[in-house]
Amino acid sequence: MTHDGRADFDFFIGRWSVAHRRLARRLADCDDWIAFDGTCVTRHILQGQGNMDDNIVNLPGDPYAAVSTRLYDPGTGLWSVYSIDARSLTIDPPVRGRFEAGAGTFLGEDVLEGRPIRVRFLWSDITPLTARWSQAFSPDGGDSWETNWIMDFTRAA
Repeated sequence: MTHDGRADFDFFIGRWSVAHRRLARRLADCDDWIAFDGTCVTRHILQGQGNMDDNIVNLPGDPYAAVSTRLYDPGTGLWSVYSIDARSLTIDPPVRGRFEAGAGTFLGEDVLEGRPIRVRFLWSDITPLTARWSQAFSPDGGDSWETNWIMDFTRAA
C-alpha cells in the first residue's frame, strides 16, 4: 500500500515564531551568517490537498512578506512547494519531494545570478512544538551543496 502523504505537513498548521539564519551571499564562499526573526501562520487549503503559509521575514534593512504554497499529488505521492517573495511578486520554480522517516526532502531547479542551480529544501527535527527548514543550493548538479538558509520554528501561543 502506498503512503497517502496528504497529512505530512499537518505538523506545520498553526502560528509560529521563526529564528532565521541566512548566508549574506550565496554560492560565493561566504561564511557570514545573518540572524533575524520572523513569524509564520500556516493553514490548510483545498480541503486538505494542500497548505499555505504567510510569513513576515524581518531581514535587517529589508523586511518583507512571503508566502509558500504546498500541493499534494496523490497520484505521484509528491508535494510541490511554490514560494512567493513580496519584493518581486514572482513565483519561484517549485521543489518537489516527500517525507520519509520523519524528514522531508524537496528538490528543484532554478537560476541564481544567471547560472543554473539545484535547490534543496529539508524539513527535519519535527516535534509538536518545533521544526527546522533549511535551504541549500548546488552549482554542480547536486554533487555538492551549500546550506544558505535555516529557519527554526517554535510554535507560538
